[in-house]
Amino acid sequence: MTAHYLWLKGLHIVFVVTWFAGLFYLPRLFIYHTTASDTLSRERFVTMETRLFAIMTIGGVLASAFGIWMLLVNPGLLQVGWVQVKLALLVGLFAFHWRCFNWMRRLRNSAPTTDTRWLRWFNEIPTGLLIAIVLLAVLKPF
Repeated sequence: MTAHYLWLKGLHIVFVVTWFAGLFYLPRLFIYHTTASDTLSRERFVTMETRLFAIMTIGGVLASAFGIWMLLVNPGLLQVGWVQVKLALLVGLFAFHWRCFNWMRRLRNSAPTTDTRWLRWFNEIPTGLLIAIVLLAVLKPF
């Protein structure tokens, strides 16, 4: 493996961590936002959510860019089963990211509901995706 490829992999991991930090915390902000009772707090949460979403989007874009670059350097990875499953899980991660954007917009534009049960479950989705993706990358089971 060339040093060039190892740099790509290292930067990919760094930006995956950045992306997941946002994916873990943004839904928690949605829960706090939903339960906030005053306008000032809700406005503060809108600002926090917007800034965090921007940071996590940059992390996601850069993680994706370095991942694609690694595939371009080593296209044989696309034939490996665990990589194919990882890419399928990434589709779910992109969908989760998009859903976060929609929730953020919804909370910004309307009064939040008081029921946070769904958001609490939603908050756990990236944990399952992270566990599956990391175990696939480390164990390479197929």
